[in-house]
Amino acid sequence: MAIVVNDKERKGEKRLGVLFDQGKVRRRREWRGLKDTLYDYTRWLYLLSILARVIIKPRNVKAMFRYRWFANYLAVPHMLDKFTIGLRDEPLRITHTAMDFVVKDVAQCIDNSIKGDRRTGNNVKYSEKCVLWDENAMTAVMMGFPTLNCILREVPTMFSANLLNQHSGMHYLDVAQQFGIPGDVCPMPEAELGVSIDDDFPVLGKCAVQVNTTCDGSLMGNGLIAKRLEREYGIPTFQLVAPMRHTQEDVQKYAANDVKAAIKFIEEQTGEKWDWNAYFECAKRVNNTTRNRVSWLEVNSTPYPQFVGAVFSLYNDTNYMGNCGRYPAFVEIDKKVMKLVRQGYKNKTMMAPEYRHRCIVWGVQPQYIIDMLYWMIQCWGVVPLTDMLSMVISEEIAEEDTPENREQAYYDMAWLTMNMIMRNHTHGGYKVLVDELWEYCEKMNADMVMMWEHMSCKALTGMHGQFEEQARERGIHLVWVCHDLADPRVYTRQAIRDQFNQYMRTVMREEPIDPTIEILPDEHAW
Repeated sequence: MAIVVNDKERKGEKRLGVLFDQGKVRRRREWRGLKDTLYDYTRWLYLLSILARVIIKPRNVKAMFRYRWFANYLAVPHMLDKFTIGLRDEPLRITHTAMDFVVKDVAQCIDNSIKGDRRTGNNVKYSEKCVLWDENAMTAVMMGFPTLNCILREVPTMFSANLLNQHSGMHYLDVAQQFGIPGDVCPMPEAELGVSIDDDFPVLGKCAVQVNTTCDGSLMGNGLIAKRLEREYGIPTFQLVAPMRHTQEDVQKYAANDVKAAIKFIEEQTGEKWDWNAYFECAKRVNNTTRNRVSWLEVNSTPYPQFVGAVFSLYNDTNYMGNCGRYPAFVEIDKKVMKLVRQGYKNKTMMAPEYRHRCIVWGVQPQYIIDMLYWMIQCWGVVPLTDMLSMVISEEIAEEDTPENREQAYYDMAWLTMNMIMRNHTHGGYKVLVDELWEYCEKMNADMVMMWEHMSCKALTGMHGQFEEQARERGIHLVWVCHDLADPRVYTRQAIRDQFNQYMRTVMREEPIDPTIEILPDEHAW
């Protein structure tokens, strides 16, 4: 691969390591030049305003003292700092535009959860219009219920909290294991189960829907959570069973029928009726999201990628899976991001002084918790073009209201559910997990793959040898990086980085672009 060098004078910090200090998050904020520093600071103030609007409500103050996970949200500004390390110009603005809206969306989820919570807000009328939805599932079925509130309960309690504070899930993991849950299952569903066992979740909703999402650990956690919802709180739970062989034609009818059953369940429990007009309006927005994501990936396949890293994945996760066309506001955010992406490509804007390698990130990823992907860019000049969770469907669904499309809609919702972010490559067979990786490498002009090896995930571990052999045949550099997702006690942040450092020094025989961040004293940071 030809090395791309930034011929523009880089504004601000040249050695990012000076920002870090032992035992602290940062010594000070990053200097990015006058214009970008002022912009970054105004965004920092905006995040504080979002926090203030949530905290100021009496019911939310009560919830902060009731729920252990709530205090993690004080670290929201730091989360953005770790996702903007070294960024300037358009990439800085893309990151803030996308993540500011993700933060706002999560803040709304927290506020809605507390509003209906029987322990704090206790708004019974609101709670009766809420459907609890599995955090790891597409919310496609809710596209036709505009009068109901879809609450992803695990997002604020575990997923987003762990994004803010790498230590936030440890207590819940210990609780689950004390309860008798094995310690070698995926920490994410285990921590979600620990939240439920620890009685540390908002109690609200007329009914709940769970999905056989990603693995046996998730199924285990869902089963126990469902029993508590049903037996202790009287919240009936529907199990939406998405077929594992999602690429096969013979499972599509079954999947569509199960979607119909889920819709019927929600109608019976809430008294609300399915609205086809609302569904097809949402379908148009889903297609818009799909087209935009494909366009951003096309730009990333050029020498000047713009929208990359954990924020690309997080924004798509929120917009595509958690939103699924239900919130019109995402359309305007997409337009703003698209304008910045095109402008950055036109200006040939780069995120680091030098791009040495173009990388596809594969496997079950902990990249939200640490600034790994942006660190790769700044330390080694390795650009993470896209990741496994972002490579979801590129086909559009039926969006015109016709008798034929009404029947097709059930298949489309089933297809979205089967191909959602957490399962479209970990299930479906050898082709989607292994073969498609090399197809993406070719499309994105990548010469390197960073393979996240999740110690507690059995889905990818068995393919280790095949990945190694096929990468060697294709001349693609394959970097294995071990982690244990939400449990930093197994692999610390620096232990994760050291694996990448070792590969770059010993196999690639390269020196870092910025040696001051090769080792960072951030083990105790959020």
